[in-house]
Parts: sequence; structure tokens; C-alpha cells
Amino acid sequence: MGCKSWLTVAVAAAVLVAFACPAWADDPGLSSEYSTCMDRSGGVTVKMIDCISAEMKRQDARLNKAYKELRAQLSPQRKNGLRDVQRLWIKYRDANCGFHADPDGGSYARVMGNKCMLRMTAARAKELEDLKMP
Repeated sequence: MGCKSWLTVAVAAAVLVAFACPAWADDPGLSSEYSTCMDRSGGVTVKMIDCISAEMKRQDARLNKAYKELRAQLSPQRKNGLRDVQRLWIKYRDANCGFHADPDGGSYARVMGNKCMLRMTAARAKELEDLKMP
């Protein structure tokens, strides 16, 4: 795929994510500890980043658990497919959220980049949880 094709795919994906973000805000599966921490941060960037980092650890653990549980239910061929998709998703998440963290955007851009990572990780964890067989 040429450079222009990749750029087109990346832009289209970014647009889709931008429209999906309001849905994540409604029920992203974030903890009450996170909400309380953010309320207490008073909008101070360092405190907000600390809250996001703590929640990111919780959500990353949730994602890893869901991934391992789903993987245990799959055939070897499907396990490889899940692994490949997860690797692509991680690359996309990192690139997308890296874009949110505009180096010229000041400290708030750093918060937005971290929030993007958190929201995408929580959404992916839920997606994998929903794929598991009961």
C-alpha cells in the first residue's frame, strides 16, 4: 500500500474515532476511583495525569485479562488472528493518541493524549470482554 493510501486510511480511522468518542464518554467502563480522582484534581495538569495513569494501570490489567481469557477459548488459528489484530490495534491506538498529544498544544494536549490512551484501552477491554463465550 502506498504512502497516500496509508494516509487516507489513517485519516478515515481518525474521523471514525472522533465520532465514536462521545459514546465512550457515556459508558467507558472507567472506575469510580478515576472519577473521584479527576473531580479532586481541580483541573491541575499534573494531578489529572496522575489520575489517568492510575486508571490506565487498571484498564490495562482489565484488557490483558480479557485478552487472555478470550485467547484461551480460541482455536490455534483464531489465536493467531487475535494476536495479529491486537498488535495492529496497539499500533493504531499509539499513533492515534500520539496525534492527540500535539507537542505544540501545551500541557492540555498531553492530558488529551493520555485520556485518548485511557479511553481507547477501556473500549478495547470491553470489546474483548464482549467477544468471550459465556
